[in-house]
Amino acid sequence: MYCVCKEHVELAIDKFVDDYEDAPDIVDLKTTTFSEWTKPDTCDLCERAAEYLVV
Repeated sequence: MYCVCKEHVELAIDKFVDDYEDAPDIVDLKTTTFSEWTKPDTCDLCERAAEYLVV
């Protein structure tokens, strides 16, 4: 699972496919909330705001 900014979505997809050999789901964190999980403030790969969940 990767929480990433818009610029790193493609890289996160590539990493996910390499790790799990399957296509990920992409969740827009601006429009989706989870009751049991709080999104991180920053991208896993840089300091920008996390906008997408690749899972």
